[in-house]
Amino acid sequence: LEVTSMRTQFLPCLAAGALLFASSDAFHLASPAVRPVSLVRPTTSPMGSRPLQPFALPVHPRAASLRMSSLEAKQDSPNEQKVTPMTKKTVGKTVVKYLIKAVMACVTVAICSSAAFAATAGLASPAGWWMSANFWGGLGAIAGWGMTIAAINDGLTAGPEIISENMTFVMLIYSSLFAWWAWVVEPRNVLLCACHASNVIAQSNQARRLVRHKLEIGEGALVKSMASKLLAVIVVAAACIVGGPYMQAGVATAGLGAISTIAASKAGPFTVHFWAPMSKWLISGASFLDLNRPTDKVSLPQYTALTLTGAFFSRYGLLVTPTNYVLCSVNIALFLSSSWHLARKVKADYFSKPS
Repeated sequence: LEVTSMRTQFLPCLAAGALLFASSDAFHLASPAVRPVSLVRPTTSPMGSRPLQPFALPVHPRAASLRMSSLEAKQDSPNEQKVTPMTKKTVGKTVVKYLIKAVMACVTVAICSSAAFAATAGLASPAGWWMSANFWGGLGAIAGWGMTIAAINDGLTAGPEIISENMTFVMLIYSSLFAWWAWVVEPRNVLLCACHASNVIAQSNQARRLVRHKLEIGEGALVKSMASKLLAVIVVAAACIVGGPYMQAGVATAGLGAISTIAASKAGPFTVHFWAPMSKWLISGASFLDLNRPTDKVSLPQYTALTLTGAFFSRYGLLVTPTNYVLCSVNIALFLSSSWHLARKVKADYFSKPS
């Protein structure tokens, strides 16, 4: 069953990747901005003894016209050839352009794989799609890619001055915990783990850009403060990871009644099953504290993704093992607050009469 699950996740990934790169190559060749290399055979032999017949290859009319224009330009100026100098700047731009294509190709493949896995899991489940943890986990992975795509897009196109220090480090903690949770939960959600691991990389890049920007504008003291806070978080997290099992065993066997029962729970406060959804309250709380936010500052795609995430994970939390009521409750709150903002945005943009 586990082998079958892995096949349903990664075979659609390979198929979608092959289709994506094939279509990208076809678009590249068909683009009018691409000038094909002119294949010209000399009309005389190297020794000049006899003429050689030029050979002809079947080519597309657009490629033939571009080739003729290239030959005419060479005939008009036979001694001049315009060569674009390859500088570090042009090489860097070229590398970035292909990196963007590669990143977006990987994201597209991951989203297609999540959709295919969710569909196959919903159809293959004996209990139906409503009771299938893999179905709701696949939908959750699709919605989770929204935040990752936003971070990747900001890292490639937006300036470092718009990066939020608090939100960047909150997202680092949030995605780190959820990547860990998606790996240890039953059934294991590889696609969700990959989504949050990608977000950790994207947010780390944002943190790097933020630190470099702060140093360039002379805010070295702020960078030192950020580094000390990050070091404190790392030390506390390491202490919790190492000492957590010992503390759990001590509290669970202390005979403290309900406290010992909660501590011994598989989804209790000494496990990642508790702290991963608790980190999500940092995002849901911000949405609840700003219910009257102006609609012109509400992002329609962002709040659509947050609303779908809340809907999918509120059901998903009840189907995984161990059952995660904290994950269900935080996503119900996220769904309510995000749908409120989304409804206000849709009403203001599409149904309100202009003043």
